[in-house]
Amino acid sequence: MAEARLAIERVGHQGDGVAALGGEKVYIPNTLPGETILAALEKHRGVCAKILVPSPDRIAPICPYFGVCGGCALQHWKEESYRAWKRDLVVAALAHEGIEAPVGDLVDAHGKGRRRAVLHARRTREGVVAGFTARRSHAIVAIDHCPVLEPALARIFDIGRRLAAEAGAKPLDLQFTATEGGLDVDLRGSGPLGPAAQAALARIAAEERLARLTRHGEIIAQLAEPSIDIGRARVVLPPGGFLQATEAGENALASIVCAASEQASKVADLFCGIGTFSLRLAEKARVLAIDDDGTAIHALARAAKAPGLKPIEAAARDLFRRPLTAAELKHFDAVVLDPPRQGAEAQARALAQGAVPRIIYVSCNPASFARDARILSDGGYRLASLTPVDQFRYSPHAELVGVFDRRG
Repeated sequence: MAEARLAIERVGHQGDGVAALGGEKVYIPNTLPGETILAALEKHRGVCAKILVPSPDRIAPICPYFGVCGGCALQHWKEESYRAWKRDLVVAALAHEGIEAPVGDLVDAHGKGRRRAVLHARRTREGVVAGFTARRSHAIVAIDHCPVLEPALARIFDIGRRLAAEAGAKPLDLQFTATEGGLDVDLRGSGPLGPAAQAALARIAAEERLARLTRHGEIIAQLAEPSIDIGRARVVLPPGGFLQATEAGENALASIVCAASEQASKVADLFCGIGTFSLRLAEKARVLAIDDDGTAIHALARAAKAPGLKPIEAAARDLFRRPLTAAELKHFDAVVLDPPRQGAEAQARALAQGAVPRIIYVSCNPASFARDARILSDGGYRLASLTPVDQFRYSPHAELVGVFDRRG
């Protein structure tokens, strides 16, 4: 590796410090604007060998694994500067698409911490290793605790090692989710399990009092229903199903969505998942809930029977291949979108051809949101407000809720 003295100019959208060298940008993790460093470089990336002039915004990270584990990128940055940078990620994405809109203050939605985590585990000569991967690597960093997880997940590293020791020699992914009934765990990558392995895993599940243990969704053991409360309803989670990362994040996003749709009597909730918004919206409005995940739709339909809710029509449909058309949406007062990271380009184009009075777009990717906002804007919608939400503290991931109104 070449060695160079660098002046860090800013933090990029992935959380790395950015410096200029020979007219090119170079990216150095764990550095901050205003710092002068000595870096070991390989092409456009490198590592900080020594901080020559530290930033006054540099603080001590809260985790001893920071800088080795790839989970957090920005524990070393003073909170005010970090929050301003994360809000600016949203502002910059809009500016790139030529979108002007009022951007609110960043909402801190870390709460008690993240309620779901995916561990990686594998056997080595020294024993079973479980933890998170290093940054830009498949190498597993062995971890005993993680301060960004909520307390209910405190023992997942011990549990993960126990499960991995019985699940065969292949590398494993273990998804842990904290629920009202206890921990819900889904194993992935083990390959078929023989009777002895299944019995051993079921024994561990009982000893650790796991709510449910599954392998690629197939139940190995279940002691309780892994459920969460959403509004007035209780949802039993599908194995390995998607859930907002923090309870505070879910509540923050839902509060904005429900406030923006308060006057609507008929709402379409697209990419609805297990009903994070549908089950709350149905307290006041009739809801059409669409998602391509049949297990999520089944869970939502079951939860929709809760007393006090207006009718929810839940249906499975691939909105990337078959977006709802303007004709199908013409009787709705509002549409809620919560797509995955790639956004909802096809659905945005269909909406742009229609006349739904209000569109509420929840996004976990400012870039794909800005692209779709451009489509809606060109189709006659105005981005009336945008609220950035931070439920992935110390990471470069920013979420947001944009409210669009039909012009004229």
